[in-house]
Amino acid sequence: MNTLILFCLCAVALALDNGLARTPPMGWMEWEQFRCETDCKSHPEACVNEKLFIDMIDRMVEDGWRDLGYEYVSIDDCWMTHDRDAKGRLYPDPERFPHGIKYLSDYAHSKGLKLGIYNDYGKFTCEGFMGSEGHLYTDAMTFAEWEVDMLKMDGCNSEVLDQSDGYPAMTRFLNETGRQILYACSWPCYDQSMDYALLPPNCNMWRNWWDVRSTWPNIRRIMDKWGNETRWAKYAGPGHWNDADMIVVGMKGTEMNEEESKTQFAIWSMLGSPLFMSNDLRELPEWARRILTNKEIIQIDQDPLGRVATRLTPFGEDGVIWSRPLANGDVAVALMNRGDEVRDIVLPFKLLGSGRVYAARDLYLHEDLGEFTDEFVGKKIAPHGTVILRMTPLK
Repeated sequence: MNTLILFCLCAVALALDNGLARTPPMGWMEWEQFRCETDCKSHPEACVNEKLFIDMIDRMVEDGWRDLGYEYVSIDDCWMTHDRDAKGRLYPDPERFPHGIKYLSDYAHSKGLKLGIYNDYGKFTCEGFMGSEGHLYTDAMTFAEWEVDMLKMDGCNSEVLDQSDGYPAMTRFLNETGRQILYACSWPCYDQSMDYALLPPNCNMWRNWWDVRSTWPNIRRIMDKWGNETRWAKYAGPGHWNDADMIVVGMKGTEMNEEESKTQFAIWSMLGSPLFMSNDLRELPEWARRILTNKEIIQIDQDPLGRVATRLTPFGEDGVIWSRPLANGDVAVALMNRGDEVRDIVLPFKLLGSGRVYAARDLYLHEDLGEFTDEFVGKKIAPHGTVILRMTPLK
């Protein structure tokens, strides 16, 4: 009996215990838009520096993003130097971050936002800056001292087999800080064969697969992968989420049109993925703002039931149907045209369960479409476009 009690206490102590991410986290992340631009003289508006994050924090508040639930502003790779200080601690590039990271976290907190930071489990980050290998405890304590609210831990330049020790070790050290720090892992992105049951006790969110790019072929491949990997859905839920990577809607230089961008936002929300925009909020097109501020679709992503979408149609079909059960008994449905021609997509209600009559609401049009028996037909869906519906069972 005493052994059992000790085992249970140890399990609690070792598991991630921060009470965060009861719904998928939302925010803004620098990486896909700004990457590792460190030449602030030649590219002052695109440089990864203190000013960029001050600007984005201001935009998040003044343009209403915070009030929609976008609460994290996250620094990615390249903020640090190539060495450690005399006490073995990471420190930010002094020219690009002259006031330090604590200054940024204080500024974010003063605006009702949270600050995220990046590091890598390997000796070096993906871009060759100083990683956390051999310094996990020190780095966890440093991040807590800086009062950051989120840690994205990448896995470049590390042995994949070592990650099964490293990622849980950082979980323990973050717990020991006593600070609530959202923990975003890249663990399964590097170890595709890992036991997914290890993720919910250790990470609030985790990257599963390829990095996102602002191209339709990339977005389509990610959605195909999610549809094929049926095992992933059962590991997502309040406190722990599959992360399909950043939302690139409205990104400068994007190769995606408006319909493709609407599809990314709709399907990511159906999947219960964290919604982290990567774009320049200072110069966001109005069409992109309309997509990203769609409260009805955000509500799908943030549904408190925490059960995520599954694909109902076989891989390879161009008329793709996704469904997601919601807390109030409704069902979210996405009808996605994966192909290159306009098409109708038929939704047979037998795919949704026992109901024969549903009321349908189009969440992009913000229109109630009426009551339907046995099936709903999404008509003339644009190439690469998506109709996202909230279906209420009536009979």
